[in-house]
Amino acid sequence: MQVYVLLYNARTENEGIHSIQIGDRNIILMFESEDDATRYALLLEAQDFMSPTVELMDAEEIEDFCQTSGYSCQPVPQGFIPSSDEERLLLAPPETNRLDPDWRPEDEAAEPSETLPDSELEQMRRRLEDLL
Repeated sequence: MQVYVLLYNARTENEGIHSIQIGDRNIILMFESEDDATRYALLLEAQDFMSPTVELMDAEEIEDFCQTSGYSCQPVPQGFIPSSDEERLLLAPPETNRLDPDWRPEDEAAEPSETLPDSELEQMRRRLEDLL
């Protein structure tokens, strides 16, 4: 069975799949309908999330990935009507993004992961000024 999922940096070395975190579970949404997946992607983008790409994939491939990585997968059938707050996340994304994704987009990979204390920065600035 083919399903639609949301990918970031699709077909690159830094590809990531969209998931939502509910409690301690990370869930990958598998949309039956391309329109529903596209609508969800547009909602993410409207909420200042990174823009995902809607990709058609084999459901078994996603399920295998979930089993090996500790994720869960959730089918989202066409015409799905939520009956709980948790199910509403399947049609409308959360308002906040995860602050520390496990992967880094290519444009952020070169950014330093930590900053130097002010005293070290001041020493470096003085040394550079002395070179002039």
